[in-house]
Parts: sequence; C-alpha cells; structure tokens
Amino acid sequence: MESAVAQARRAVVATLILTVACCGVYPLVVYGISTVVFPHRANGSLVVDPDGTVRGSALLGQSFRGGRYFHPRPSAAGSGYDGSSSGGSNLGPTSQKLSDAIRERIAAYRSENELGEHEPVPADAVTASGSGLDPHISLRNAALQSSRVARARNLPVERIREAIRRTVEGPDLGVLGEPGVNVLMLNRALDALPAK
Repeated sequence: MESAVAQARRAVVATLILTVACCGVYPLVVYGISTVVFPHRANGSLVVDPDGTVRGSALLGQSFRGGRYFHPRPSAAGSGYDGSSSGGSNLGPTSQKLSDAIRERIAAYRSENELGEHEPVPADAVTASGSGLDPHISLRNAALQSSRVARARNLPVERIREAIRRTVEGPDLGVLGEPGVNVLMLNRALDALPAK
C-alpha cells in the first residue's frame, strides 16, 4: 500500500503538470493559432484611424452624445460601457427602479427624436443588454434616430438612411438573432461623409 507522503507527492506533481498544461501551454497555443488565423479578432477587433489612433473596438459599445450621432443602447456596465465592469443591472421585471428608469428613457428618447407621445419605442433604445457593452442597435432604433441626425448634420435624411443600409450587419452565422447596426461603425461612416 502506498504511503500518504507518496500519494501527496503524486497529487502535487499532477496538479503542477495540469496547471502548466491548462493555464500556460493551452492558452498560448490557442492565442498563437488565433493571431495567425484571425489576427484582427484576436487583437480585440480594434477600429483604427489611418493615422494609427485607436477609436474603439467593433465588439464593444461606447457612449455617443449630441444630435450628430446615433446613440447606442443604455449601459449598466460600471459608469457606462466600462469593459472591466461588464454586466447587467440585475434588476428584475418587477423592480420599481427598473420601471422608473425605462419610463424616463422612453420620455427622453421620444423628446430627442421628436416622436409622438404614443409612438412605440424600440426595446433596445431603453434597456441595457446583459453585458452592458452591446455595440449594436436594431434597424428600427436606427431608423427612428435618422431624422434627428440628418437635422443636426444638415444632410438629407436619405443620405443618413443610406449610411445605415451600408453598415447593417446580418444575423450571426446567418440565422442567429436579428440584423443590427454597429453604432461605432455607423457614426464613423457619417463622420467620413463630405459636408453638404
């Protein structure tokens, strides 16, 4: 029968081997393969200007303010779009705090986009995603914001809608989810438009 010391030694050696394999070798192999096969994605899908300035990631939402820009979903991640505090609000459907916040967001959305009092507001315009970092908005949300953005930029609304059409992303794998618009990419496309 094996002694307790020998069993402990085998357990420690097995733990060390598995730690090195699972926490060192495996992640390095996966990272190495991904940087070769998917270099853009493996490095964060960064959106970079021609001068080298990083403007954000195509995978993470960020705040845009003012009438000239399309606004993203609300965020419950930290103080807003904080990648280190990713997560939902954890407020349930019976939460009065959540109900009040949504009611305020609906009123603000209708006001800034000059919608009627009874105009339906898309859910993604007033609720945060599970991560609080979703970079996409629905096509309906983008369409309702297009008139405000056109006025602020002094452009015909059709030019704004054309920019939306050019930046629509289809469902994941062609079937998962609904088409959406990446807000960062849409706002960059608008900033690239020549002035009227």
